[in-house]
Amino acid sequence: MQTVGKPAVSSDPKRHLWVFGLIAPLSALLPSQLVLQTGARVFWWIGPIIVLIVIPVLDWVVGEDGTNPRDEDYELLSNDRYYRWCTYLFLPVQLIGLLIACYMWAGHELSTLDKLGLAATLGFVSGIGINAAHELGHRVEHAERWLAKVALAQSFYGHFFVEHNRGHHVRVATPEDPASGRLGETLWEFLPRSVFGSFRSAIALERERLQRKGLRWWSVQNHILQAWSMSVLLFGTMIAIFGWTVLPWLILQAVIGASLLETVNYIEHYGLLRARRPNGKYARCSPRDSWNSDRLVTNIFLFHLQRHSDHHANPGRRYQTLRSSMQAPQLPAGYATMILFAAVPPLWRAIMDHRVLEHYDGDVTRANIHPRKRRRLLEMYGTVATLAGTQSNSAQSKSGPSSSAQSNSAESHLAEPDVPESGAA
Repeated sequence: MQTVGKPAVSSDPKRHLWVFGLIAPLSALLPSQLVLQTGARVFWWIGPIIVLIVIPVLDWVVGEDGTNPRDEDYELLSNDRYYRWCTYLFLPVQLIGLLIACYMWAGHELSTLDKLGLAATLGFVSGIGINAAHELGHRVEHAERWLAKVALAQSFYGHFFVEHNRGHHVRVATPEDPASGRLGETLWEFLPRSVFGSFRSAIALERERLQRKGLRWWSVQNHILQAWSMSVLLFGTMIAIFGWTVLPWLILQAVIGASLLETVNYIEHYGLLRARRPNGKYARCSPRDSWNSDRLVTNIFLFHLQRHSDHHANPGRRYQTLRSSMQAPQLPAGYATMILFAAVPPLWRAIMDHRVLEHYDGDVTRANIHPRKRRRLLEMYGTVATLAGTQSNSAQSKSGPSSSAQSNSAESHLAEPDVPESGAA
């Protein structure tokens, strides 16, 4: 993979910044003290304030990351347990925050609006907790995979453990993937398609895995039931301690958390489509099949999730070893900012649709197009696509055999081995 950015002057110049990734779960511990000290009740909404206002501003002020880990430091970084503890510590802080929130939801000191703000804050923590689960769930270590399920308990989104690894990573940037956004599809159209489609996919994938092992659905080895059981245990414990009055708030924060995750899914692959090989199968996922951003602050906050191309090319790489790719299409801002843009469909399409077209040299037929809007988009951009194709053919005819050789070389590179039908569980 070709990379961009300055060579790191040490094994990791961001080493001591990764602890700031814990600001997300810590935000659930802050509201009561901030309101107590300042009297400003807006701090019940500290989670959305940090994610949707503070981080986008800091991304704009601080700018690009600009560093990549050195190849010779890969083993050193991968085996450094400091980085693992930065994700491990997310979990106890997250659960303590939920415990405090339930205590406040069960009380009578907060107004309904304040409780809504606290639920939004916990929801954002829950959604970012899914990102911590995402990092842990890709590991081969048994303990880390169990911790991934614990991190998913607050959002009640345990099927993500199965669908992401064995579904999304296999079908990414194809029409078959429910978690890949399509050109012309709004976020609000994408959310139900991704939520229900991913759920159905996870059930099918896990049932198939269990059948191959000769096991029934109601097996203790069912990964989905394991993860859901943790959610039932967590929610049941909170209800047993604080009463049924906390249940609506637990559900609300879980919905917000899952919605935040799916919004990021929408951003990561919007309009991108993997090429097909001559045999009709999709080529292996390449850096060109994920939207990237290298804004430093969001990189720290989301454990390098924005270096998404390298993650899909090398899902076994730990977050501290992920690299920026010069082949990957680049977003105009960090993921946190793009969430705001995605929430407003006309703004999102004004920002992103032309970037999808530019990525495919003006040929809209190479994009992953929303089926219901395909005809309209082809009519809108068809002239551009035809012109681009005509210019390309003209250039090849003028350049002669050397150009044809380059084209064949490019096709050879594209036709990489097929993506396996299922990944690691």
